[in-house]
Amino acid sequence: MALDPDLAARLKRNDDGLFTAVAQERDTGTVLMVAWMDDTALERTLATRRATYYSRSRQEYWVKGETSGHTQYVHDARLDCDGDTVLLVVDQVGAACHTGNHSCFDTASLPFADAR
Repeated sequence: MALDPDLAARLKRNDDGLFTAVAQERDTGTVLMVAWMDDTALERTLATRRATYYSRSRQEYWVKGETSGHTQYVHDARLDCDGDTVLLVVDQVGAACHTGNHSCFDTASLPFADAR
């Protein structure tokens, strides 16, 4: 099965054929993680509802939770207005971050130069 041609035509990819994917928790709205996808990863995600990403360092596909058990079941997938980012609205089981945190953004806020 191939990615829908109309969707494929709307996607804007980088020079490596990749685009950004953001995983957001359905119940809380929490941004869980950011990863990379290509057409195949997105097609697999849409076909299975299991978040599938592309690892640039390993140069292979990976299904979130396949080895850790920390799965992402995809309820909705949206393409942003520029066509270069996909938002996955997911149910997260376990930690989303490889550090063991629920979110990759469970860190301290960055300091601003001045107060408003």
